[in-house]
Amino acid sequence: MKGRVLIIAGSDSGGGAGIQADIKAVTALNAYAMTAITALTIQDTTGVHGVFPAPVEIIEAQARVVLADIGADAIRTGMLGTVEVVAAVARLLNEADAPAVVDPVMVAKGGHALLPDEAVSAVRSLMLPRAALVTPNAPEAEALTGVEVRDLDGQRRAAERLLDLGARAALVKGGHVPGDTVVDLLLTPSGETLLEGPRIETRSTHGTGCTLASACAAGIAQGLPVEQAVARAWAYVAEAIRTAPGYGRGHGPLNHAWPLDGRA
Repeated sequence: MKGRVLIIAGSDSGGGAGIQADIKAVTALNAYAMTAITALTIQDTTGVHGVFPAPVEIIEAQARVVLADIGADAIRTGMLGTVEVVAAVARLLNEADAPAVVDPVMVAKGGHALLPDEAVSAVRSLMLPRAALVTPNAPEAEALTGVEVRDLDGQRRAAERLLDLGARAALVKGGHVPGDTVVDLLLTPSGETLLEGPRIETRSTHGTGCTLASACAAGIAQGLPVEQAVARAWAYVAEAIRTAPGYGRGHGPLNHAWPLDGRA
């Protein structure tokens, strides 16, 4: 096992997103997951029924003890929730000698807001300049950049803006962009990569963003170039969607463990 990933994000009691999905994805890709939990959520496949934020000092303490003892080869951030937590996590990223994968979690799959409007500007100013990779979906990219994302050209212009804001690479996801083909656009200073495949008609898409960001972080922690880390993560998530177990009455979870299928 190679690659230590510290995940700073919220918990999902339903197991499909958040910390639970992150740990599953990192482990399935043979890396090592550590956590600093930012909030407890009462959550299932039908939605988020309650959010209980952790005190900022507890979030920082969780991160600091594992960084001091175990260390990290990458840090992946997810649901942060408040301006104060965003600022605290930005300080941690400054101090840690590890690349950061920033997933700007703003809204849960069922529509529940997970990042207040006043915290969006904090993510823009404090997190993006510290991001080795930022992984917004189309609405998140619009909120961060002010660029309308309705097609591939919009994804491209938003990604360019994210790099202008300080991110070293941007993966603007296309799941919210209409069309039979889903295209995710990765932009780095070296150029553009398109990852595309047929849209899978399924309700089992809960936690796709969390899973993809953590899979990317696992690859980066294992020393893969960002293009290879993203391509492997994209393929992992696509198969996890295709083989989803169909649990729950709402947006069901993915099959995070599919790489382990058939193993003793």
